[in-house]
Amino acid sequence: MPSPKRCPCTSGLAHGHCCGPYHAGAEAPTPEALMRSRYAGFALRAVEYLARTLHPDHPDRAAAPEALRRALRAACDRYRYPGLTVIDHAGDQVLFHARVFESGVDRSFVERSDFAREGTGWRYLAGVLVPWPGAAPAGLSLGGFDAWAEGRSGS
Repeated sequence: MPSPKRCPCTSGLAHGHCCGPYHAGAEAPTPEALMRSRYAGFALRAVEYLARTLHPDHPDRAAAPEALRRALRAACDRYRYPGLTVIDHAGDQVLFHARVFESGVDRSFVERSDFAREGTGWRYLAGVLVPWPGAAPAGLSLGGFDAWAEGRSGS
């Protein structure tokens, strides 16, 4: 996996000084760092990294390891990942807006992700995703996410 000049997580840093060390095997020190590095992992097709950073309790872990890798590879290949905005983070949760495109169609979303420690590192446990094409929503926070998401579902 060649290292891009700028990190795909849109931190503004060079990949080698941002998510690159995590993709090479170092543990992300915070949930936000893990979330950013997973987004960059999708953009860079770092399938092994994406599989390794899933928590054992994540539903995708029920699949056989090779089936999981095939599914991750398909997600990496199917979409473009042009940008990420971290909206809020606290404790083991991160709220973000992921820019994602499929064949030119905006499939971007807002997600509140939950992370948990496993051994020496953080792992992606679960997420609540709300489709949200365009720019990140203004004024959203972790505390207001549930009401905001419910208002988008038409409930």
